[in-house]
Amino acid sequence: MSHPVKIKNALISVYYKDNLEPLIRQLHADGVTFYSTGGTEKFIRDLGIDVIAVEDLTGYPSILGGRVKTLHPKVFGGILNRREHKEDKAQIGQYEIPEIDLVIVDLYPFEETVKSGAKEEDIIEKIDIGGISLIRAAAKNYNDVVIIASKDDYTTLSDILTENAGYTMLSHRKSFARQAFNTSSHYDTAIFNYFNQEDPLAAFKYSEQKSSALRYGENPHQKGLFYGDLSAMFEKLNGKELSYNNLVDVDAAVSLIDEFEDPTFAILKHTNACGIASKSSILDAWKAALACDPVSAFGGVLICNREIDADTAAEINNLFFEVLIAPSYNKAALSILTGKKNRIILKRKEVQLPAKQFKTLLNGVIEQDKDLQIEGPEHMVSVTDRKPDEQQMKDLAFANKIVKHTKSNTIVLAKGGCLIASGVGQTSRVDALQQAIVKAKAFHFDLSGSVMASDAFFPFPDCVSIAAEAGVVMVLQPGGSIKDQDSIDMANNKGIGMVTTGVRHFKH
Repeated sequence: MSHPVKIKNALISVYYKDNLEPLIRQLHADGVTFYSTGGTEKFIRDLGIDVIAVEDLTGYPSILGGRVKTLHPKVFGGILNRREHKEDKAQIGQYEIPEIDLVIVDLYPFEETVKSGAKEEDIIEKIDIGGISLIRAAAKNYNDVVIIASKDDYTTLSDILTENAGYTMLSHRKSFARQAFNTSSHYDTAIFNYFNQEDPLAAFKYSEQKSSALRYGENPHQKGLFYGDLSAMFEKLNGKELSYNNLVDVDAAVSLIDEFEDPTFAILKHTNACGIASKSSILDAWKAALACDPVSAFGGVLICNREIDADTAAEINNLFFEVLIAPSYNKAALSILTGKKNRIILKRKEVQLPAKQFKTLLNGVIEQDKDLQIEGPEHMVSVTDRKPDEQQMKDLAFANKIVKHTKSNTIVLAKGGCLIASGVGQTSRVDALQQAIVKAKAFHFDLSGSVMASDAFFPFPDCVSIAAEAGVVMVLQPGGSIKDQDSIDMANNKGIGMVTTGVRHFKH
């Protein structure tokens, strides 16, 4: 069932001409006849190779400003005719339609035009009609026709033709058809989502063309895949491939570090920060972050928002870690950090991240706006007799950023631009606070003068009382409980301060 087909006639009409010349010359050497339009036709002629204009084949010129060029029975008949059907063969003979064995077509750059901020009329003109129709027609008739819908496949086709003396096999054509339908469905998804911005309830559609296999999923008995283009976001400078769990932690790390402007270092385990600090230098930030919880830091994901120098690298090198992410590394630092081959070192690139997030749930998908809001000192309303001073306001804002990116229920204790301890993922806020206090004491932190941030309001005053007894002097919470006054009264009774932000940051 290999069903070899010799390419005799090719229709070529592409927007991008990159790397097209070698394939054209190879096909020409194999005696292939070319049909083409517009710029591609000129491109082929300029190579000194004969080409038949599609308008000469159809008897119609390109009309309506180029909107209609290839939409004609002599084109689509040549592509869609079934070579083994006597009726099809008779009809293409009757109407003098050439059998087209190869179609090389790409699509107008719709997504790129949208991203450029172009006017709607320009965006609409980049909705390809002829190209998408040619791709679907050729892919449908893969039994007899080769469809190349991306310049990325030029080399693959060239190699196949070289190995098979100008023939393609059914398996080759079916593979190209699969890739072509991937191209067309992705294109249609982008167009639909552009039109669907005002009515998101209409449907959920998402398309990602790049994918990579992971070593395994969350556990070794689970398979895992990543759909996306990691190379657009990171340059991998060292180490093995990222695992499923690595990727989940890296995602959390990137979201967290982007909240901070001062030199900041964070250490994450299971998506939660076990250490994070903002200091005057990245070296000081690293030392303070590690001191938060040096036990949990083992095997963690590390991230910072400044270049890593040799001194910082030397300190980091003493710890076993899975992944390190930074915007840049100096040469000496990289030499130190790449000494161990499995250690994953990533250099982050500037890339626009999605404003929506979604995941599978039950028998469907849930989608939401990404939580892009964060409250600084200007959003904090003091509700107690005691008011925060300048340093306390900075620490409250620092703690609030960590709370936003920590599993609920959560309590964060901070002091001097450094995480002291946190209680994460607990079923009660009291448990979260007590967990944080126990951890802080385990690493010999003095809670006197520290601040506390909560991801949600306090329905009871117990957490405020416990925090005050531990040495906390200032509390941040969203507010909004019908019993807010009880917690405010407790804070006043204990002589500590409280601010509310009016915004809740649950993270499940």
